[in-house]
Amino acid sequence: MEAVLVVVLCVLAIAAANQLAPRLRLAAPLLLVLVGVVVSYLPNIPKIDVDPEIILVGVLPPLLYAAAVAMPTMEFKRDLQAISGLAVVLVVVSALGLGAVFMWILPDADFATGVALGAILSPTDAVATTTVKRVGAPNRLITVLSGESLFNDASALVLLRAAIAAMAASVSLWGVAVSFVWAVVAAVAVGAAVGWLIVRVRARISNPAVATAVSFVTPYVAYAPAELVQGSGLVAAVAAGLVAGRVGVRRLTAAHRRSDVQNWKMVELLLEGGVFLLMGLELKALVSEVTTSHETVWHAAWPAALAFVLLIVFRLIVVMPLVVWVERRAQRIIAREEHLARIQETLSGPDLPERFTERRTDLVRTRIDRRLADIAYYRAESIGAREGFVLVWAGMRGVVTLAAAQTLPVDTPYRAMLVLLAFFVALGSLVIQGTTLGAFVRWMRLPDHADQEDVERRDLGREMAALTERVMSDPAVCGSDPDLALRIRTLRELEATASDADLGDDADTAPDVLDRRIATADSMRRIRRVVIDEQRRHLLELSRRATYSSEALTAVLDKLDAEELSLDAQTSV
Repeated sequence: MEAVLVVVLCVLAIAAANQLAPRLRLAAPLLLVLVGVVVSYLPNIPKIDVDPEIILVGVLPPLLYAAAVAMPTMEFKRDLQAISGLAVVLVVVSALGLGAVFMWILPDADFATGVALGAILSPTDAVATTTVKRVGAPNRLITVLSGESLFNDASALVLLRAAIAAMAASVSLWGVAVSFVWAVVAAVAVGAAVGWLIVRVRARISNPAVATAVSFVTPYVAYAPAELVQGSGLVAAVAAGLVAGRVGVRRLTAAHRRSDVQNWKMVELLLEGGVFLLMGLELKALVSEVTTSHETVWHAAWPAALAFVLLIVFRLIVVMPLVVWVERRAQRIIAREEHLARIQETLSGPDLPERFTERRTDLVRTRIDRRLADIAYYRAESIGAREGFVLVWAGMRGVVTLAAAQTLPVDTPYRAMLVLLAFFVALGSLVIQGTTLGAFVRWMRLPDHADQEDVERRDLGREMAALTERVMSDPAVCGSDPDLALRIRTLRELEATASDADLGDDADTAPDVLDRRIATADSMRRIRRVVIDEQRRHLLELSRRATYSSEALTAVLDKLDAEELSLDAQTSV
């Protein structure tokens, strides 16, 4: 009974924090951490010490999977170099740099121990993404931050595992590099295969609730075999999510997708909120453990402050050159626009070489369309120094840091102090950066792309309207009734036509009128389904060619799903 009460209170606390956080202009995770810290020091609160494996194995895979499914894969591929630099290069630089510093300031700590602590402190949290979104930062910046938080957890934990192995035995740098590459490559292969297979299985399940239940085990189905082959289970969960998100749009029904979105949002809310609340609740136990080991809080506080500053310095050192390199690469791609446009014009003309079959021409045309769309994307949303500074300040630490710290071997020198140090870095990052990130983004005066997004939405809306007109003007769709295409244009007309109030007072003719109107309503629903199918097919083709942003395409696809579900509900009545 006591455990049930604790769970209920935690769920209510998470719900209240997420409801109050926007009004208080705070990130909900930060609020939950602070609540947890306060509660941990209340009288009669027992010591709370959770096995870190519960977080690393039980909580992180579904959290990362949920974030990966929602990741816009088109934009993710466009900024893969920047994301890789932040998720891998920055983690390695931070871990090695902090390792050298900790080896110098902590007696009895060797370089492997220092690198292990550096790997623990390196991964950033997705909290920054929510804050940056709220203040209206460019979508490209949000994509880079989201991609970084997806992959740097895994790369840091792989590096931590290698450092812990080095603490116990002699391990060469070459051996560490090979194991790191294998952990990533094997995990991506396993995760991609699992994601593709699970979507195919779920597409054969008619019940959306059952299909969603199957999706809940997907991150674990990817995690377990990846770990068995010495890969990273977290990378596998991310790869499975990316593949499932991309394939699911084409394979799953509207009811499946709608169910997935709502249920995964709830799971994400509870798991993420729970781990941050737990992070605050563990503070008292950490302080007690440090005191028992004859050390003081100060021994953890000042190295934590130094590590916090160094993490920002290392991030600045890596991010700013990375921004310059990414932008130069974008300019090289933009410089090819004229050449690509000439090729596209040639492909559209009559004088094509015989070797260009229709299929091959379509493939080449699609690749050129994608590249031209990439050029428009890079030109519209460039990354400069101001965006780089936002990326630097948005590097907040979170619960992964604390959970990873608790996986240090029990015989590690200063273990209790190092775990508390990790907590101070994470908490300080959430408080200092979390409370100032919104103001910092506004101070940077990043370019406002709202007008461009409005134009894109209007263009896509006109394209969908034109497609609707073409479908409804097809005699094979609307039949011989010339008025049917006109009546289908608004659902309100349908509801008014089928309304009992409009049947009139003539009892003899009312049943005939009602029968005709019901038949008309059924025809209109049938035609609207045809229109929805054609619109969805066209949107997927636009996605394949990367013509519009993922955000614009997803918004229209969501509307089509909602309308299809509405038609299903009307049919079942």
